[in-house]
Amino acid sequence: MRLRSIASISMIVGAVASFVPIRAAAQVPAPAQGTAIPRTSDGKPDFSGLWQVMNTAAWDVQDHQARKGVPAGMGVVDGNDIPYQASASAKKRENFENRATADPETKCYLPGIPRLMYMPYPFQIFQTPTTLTMLFEYVHAVRYVYTNGTPHPPGHIDWWMGDSRGRWEGDTLVVDVIDFNDQTWFDRAGNFHSDEMHVVERYTATDVDHITYEVTIEDPKVFTRPWRMSMILYRHREKNLQLLEYECYAFDNEFRAPVPN
Repeated sequence: MRLRSIASISMIVGAVASFVPIRAAAQVPAPAQGTAIPRTSDGKPDFSGLWQVMNTAAWDVQDHQARKGVPAGMGVVDGNDIPYQASASAKKRENFENRATADPETKCYLPGIPRLMYMPYPFQIFQTPTTLTMLFEYVHAVRYVYTNGTPHPPGHIDWWMGDSRGRWEGDTLVVDVIDFNDQTWFDRAGNFHSDEMHVVERYTATDVDHITYEVTIEDPKVFTRPWRMSMILYRHREKNLQLLEYECYAFDNEFRAPVPN
């Protein structure tokens, strides 16, 4: 009888022991569905879709406190330092003081690159093996990034959004942008550049819904060294979402300087 009891207990313990790892395995979360990076027919990451930043860089790319018409925000500049030359630093301060009317955005100019990428409005990417076309809700702007191996056109050309030529480094799209005018700023805080600015963008998908966007800025007329910004682009997944219209009105009341009493 005692031997039978021991055998029965052994059977129960063995059953429990064999059940425990199965139960534990069942509690391990299954891999998330749909997280693989989508790819085009030629194997490149597919950036097609609707994207938008979730930051306040359009107001100020550096750390800033809230003030009238400006939400507080953490900067997107590495080290929170923009290395202005002495004369350019004075110009930046002047821009800030006169930002209500001096900011090119108040005149409804195209924001330029990289500012257009972090305006607080969605934009849509259409991707083919030779071109990325970007359609922006803000002022119906359109940008073309050529990935067909063609070089920048010869000579300097003054363009609001520069000339963009892309290449793939593994799964990262690297875009070289030159041929800017000097009529755009980086933000509403007066950070600016000259017509010699050179921009290098890096787009790296981290999963199906996020792109790490990094920008390196060079401008020998304005800065003492290259500097960098980085942020995340977020994919919109709302049903039936589409780009809507955003019309810009020059000297809108939002930007007007307060009238002294």
